[in-house]
Amino acid sequence: MNMINKLKPIMYCALVLGSASCLASEMQLAVPDLVKDGFTNKFIYNQFGCQGENISPNISWHNVPKDAKSLVVTMYDPDAPTGSGWWHWTVVNIPVNVTALKRSAGNNPDLLPKGSQVVRNDFGVTSYGGPCPPEKSDHRYQFSLYALDIDHIDVNEQTTPALIGFMVNSHLISKATVTYNYSR
Repeated sequence: MNMINKLKPIMYCALVLGSASCLASEMQLAVPDLVKDGFTNKFIYNQFGCQGENISPNISWHNVPKDAKSLVVTMYDPDAPTGSGWWHWTVVNIPVNVTALKRSAGNNPDLLPKGSQVVRNDFGVTSYGGPCPPEKSDHRYQFSLYALDIDHIDVNEQTTPALIGFMVNSHLISKATVTYNYSR
């Protein structure tokens, strides 16, 4: 199916039913732990001058497309001074019947949905890595949920978030993103 065919249902919905009806059916993502206070010390990294608990937040979603076969969740900082941003967390192979990742799932594989896998982040570890921007800077942290047309991405200890990005963009059905800022 080409990209134009993938967009037809959304365009049809917007033109025939009105945009309010379409928005209600779009895939949506939320980070309930961050809604009120943003990144508190609980979710901040604990190195490089930051002193946090480095616990991954709870993430939830709904309205996953019916034709999705697997999900991917990422946390990415496009403002990191690297030239390519910074991948803080990547979870692949999430079953489509799952609607949330529990708090601490990025730190404790036993809390991940069955079959899900965490990919090595840019800190070089296979877990969640919280925000820790350089001093006197404000960074955006983008949580994204991707619905894919494949049921599995093969990963190992060397798999990078960039490779996952390639696979995601090759098999994307739908995407939802929320952004939170953090300064220090």
